[in-house]
Amino acid sequence: MSFTDYENFDALGLADLVATHGVKPEELLDAAIERADARNPALNAIPYRWDDEARASIAAGLPLGPFRGVPFLLKDLGTPYAGQPMSSGSGLFAEYVADHDSELVSRWKAAGLVTFGRTTSPEFGLTTTTESRLHGQTHNPWDLDRTSGGSSGGAAAAVAAGVLPIASASDGGGSIRVPASCCGLFGMKPTRGRTPAGPNVGEGWAGMSTAHAVSRSVRDSAALLDATSGPDVGAPYWAQPPARPFLEEVGVDPGKLRIGLVLEAFNGAEVDADCLSAVQDVATLCADLGHEVEPVAIELDREAWGRASFLLVTTSTQVTVEDRARDLGREATPDDVETATWGMATAEPASAGDYARAVRGIHAVGRQINRYFEQYDVLLSPTMAVPPLELGRLSLDREDQAAYRDDIVRTIGFTSLFNAAGNPAMSVPLYWNDKGLPIGLQFAGRHADESLLFRLAGQLESARPWADRRPSV
Repeated sequence: MSFTDYENFDALGLADLVATHGVKPEELLDAAIERADARNPALNAIPYRWDDEARASIAAGLPLGPFRGVPFLLKDLGTPYAGQPMSSGSGLFAEYVADHDSELVSRWKAAGLVTFGRTTSPEFGLTTTTESRLHGQTHNPWDLDRTSGGSSGGAAAAVAAGVLPIASASDGGGSIRVPASCCGLFGMKPTRGRTPAGPNVGEGWAGMSTAHAVSRSVRDSAALLDATSGPDVGAPYWAQPPARPFLEEVGVDPGKLRIGLVLEAFNGAEVDADCLSAVQDVATLCADLGHEVEPVAIELDREAWGRASFLLVTTSTQVTVEDRARDLGREATPDDVETATWGMATAEPASAGDYARAVRGIHAVGRQINRYFEQYDVLLSPTMAVPPLELGRLSLDREDQAAYRDDIVRTIGFTSLFNAAGNPAMSVPLYWNDKGLPIGLQFAGRHADESLLFRLAGQLESARPWADRRPSV
């Protein structure tokens, strides 16, 4: 297999080569390893490798799943893989080695994926860049001086650079969609409860966090969600199953949709002119495809929603730091974690009542936003309120913490609402600005209706293909 051939296929295409054309899984793994070796020095996206483990899994015989033989990388957060490290982007977990597989890892293995390492994450997934004291800065392959997004920025950088066609990702405030936007990829955040969080936890960030992937093609995302969706044993809740496999929705005409065009960030953040140009351009594209598009002003209690979300993330961070310090048999110190993380870890603890009110608060905003889906099938907005920012501006260790907070609210101004509400939302790579930087467009749908989003995504992918747009790295 030549250097070029491997990158001409998405994950399902590579699996088909194994299933019907005599290509060996070892050949695909060698191609991915060759690219990781060549490109990761510029990207700094893959801090952990276990090539020998991957070769052993192939030799032992792979399951006959839909992705049999396809190389895969795990995000360095929330995906324990027995016998391998997982630092969560933090020096506090630098020596942690998992003794079990998460349910998602088990399902990815059953799908036939061959995991050979991990991609970078910022500390505990707390910011929308992928930079950490432990692993350094991950670079965007479209512009090495800019962020690849976060917290799944390592995954997005590796996929955008052609190391592999799909990689695991997770999303608590935009962490699938933001890096997909920054790196010119497709990123679907599933409905709350669609994919399993077990066995360690029942939910992340009070249900705001979920996990799936970033990919080059829409159909890969759909097929992977088919392979992983559904509750695991003891799950506290789960999303209503689809009427048919998600993969079967890709290529189906979505019909004439009522699309609400959102131009103002949900959290009130200033929106960059390039992002407004992008969403207006794609609104025109949608109208040309036969959809009904009209501007809509979203009314929310922004202040209450912001307080509730911040409390839930802060409380989770405090528990993570406290529990890890206890496991290490000592007290946590400021040297253990980064500046913004330490600020959360040492904030005044919330009362039980405060926590209950915060959960009630995000449920309330979910009720508010879902009223709009009685009128519209989809809400369209920019994925981010800014193009990819320069590295350093979103770092948890940024010296000017006030400026850091000002910047981060612009990256999550359109995404985090749907984490609170639990609705599915996707970032679709349909626009590049004059500097050659990708700007994703977000489409959000009704609860448990990823099917409609996949139909629309397939239509958009056909109307304005992006697979051949590649960065220089």
